[in-house]
Amino acid sequence: MSKSPAVRRLPVLAAALSMAAAGLVAAQPAEARPARCPQLTVSAGWFGDNQDRIQDLIDTYGTCGAGTGHGKKPVAVFDWDNTVVKNDVGDATMYWLLRNAKIQRPVRGDWHTTSRYLTDNAAASLAAACPSGRSTTLPTATDTACADEILAVYGEGTTGKGAPAFAGYDRRTIEPSYAWLAQLLHGWTPAQVKAFASAARAENLKAPADAVQTVGSNTKATAWVRYYDQQRDLIRTLQKAGFDVWITSASPEPVVDVWARGAGVDPDHAIGIRSTTEHGRITSHLKGCGSAKDGADSMITYIDGKRCWINQEIFGVRGAAAEKVQPARDRQVFAAGDSDTDVSFLRDATGLRLVLNRNKNELMCRAYDDSDGRWIVNPMFIEPKGQKTAAYPCSTTGYTGHDGTPGPVRRADGSVVPDQRDTVYAG
Repeated sequence: MSKSPAVRRLPVLAAALSMAAAGLVAAQPAEARPARCPQLTVSAGWFGDNQDRIQDLIDTYGTCGAGTGHGKKPVAVFDWDNTVVKNDVGDATMYWLLRNAKIQRPVRGDWHTTSRYLTDNAAASLAAACPSGRSTTLPTATDTACADEILAVYGEGTTGKGAPAFAGYDRRTIEPSYAWLAQLLHGWTPAQVKAFASAARAENLKAPADAVQTVGSNTKATAWVRYYDQQRDLIRTLQKAGFDVWITSASPEPVVDVWARGAGVDPDHAIGIRSTTEHGRITSHLKGCGSAKDGADSMITYIDGKRCWINQEIFGVRGAAAEKVQPARDRQVFAAGDSDTDVSFLRDATGLRLVLNRNKNELMCRAYDDSDGRWIVNPMFIEPKGQKTAAYPCSTTGYTGHDGTPGPVRRADGSVVPDQRDTVYAG
């Protein structure tokens, strides 16, 4: 695993980090803490005083500190793709499925059965590219036209000719292309899907960094994944300190289950996109959360949907209340993410919020604004990005509304976040 390039620390950021540290719940003085507090051991790759601030949080909330009270373990929640690992395990699984012809034909040959949000144009394009046949599975290993069309819909959200592939969905609770991967697993058992994910995992961990693969006719796709040593160390340390550590991901849950074990997280603490089953086999419908019933296919682990699933599965909140911000005592103490898909559950964290900088507008607007002093930003641990030269458009278009309309990013009190400069990056 390669080391991260040198990171530039600007004076303005040093001041901001100092102010942020003041906003974090006060840690016990070092001399007052009991001995043998679990310590982070991987120092490379951490920016500024981020590691120290995380250690302070562990010392404060863990079993070696004051704890959270209320007789509960403190909760830590991590996003998965590009937060605990470099690259995307959902993508890795999709590419493997296509190369190995493991996607089953849609029910009755109707592509609309794979997603209620699929446009008529997309359904027709898929039907034309993937003609009917007697085999149970689509011949995507050899039929490159079919593989190409599926890749376009999944990867770009468009048909092969560039027309929108999905419509009519809430942009804050579901991303249909993410959900589509889970829905295309229909017909298989969860155990079979885990076997597919295990095969893809083995390939991607064995492949050299920067490896690419050809999928379909000529798509050059990423062919490698790596665990971040820093995040494995952090998860292990949190667990030793008495934290209840969870994973939340917008990849299918059987896939996340396979990968999570490599970071020391058991499958019963992984929340991915959950599918309904019939007679032990996965269907093209999804389990619901909050006010969304099973089969409504409208609330996955995506932006506000992640909040719902965390509240429901970790904190036991049922019904529409799971979609709301809970009292501080019933929220995660620590959260980590890298994308706008993580912004709601990160905002809910009461102690500290770790953001890996991938230049995502809403997330970076909130992280750099740091209105309550609990946000910390770190470059990605592998192949971190350089500085984004233009300011994040926080005051104008940084936020995406439920209907997809862009707007300003607002704080909890309704005030608009000013545009932010990118100050934590590789250089």
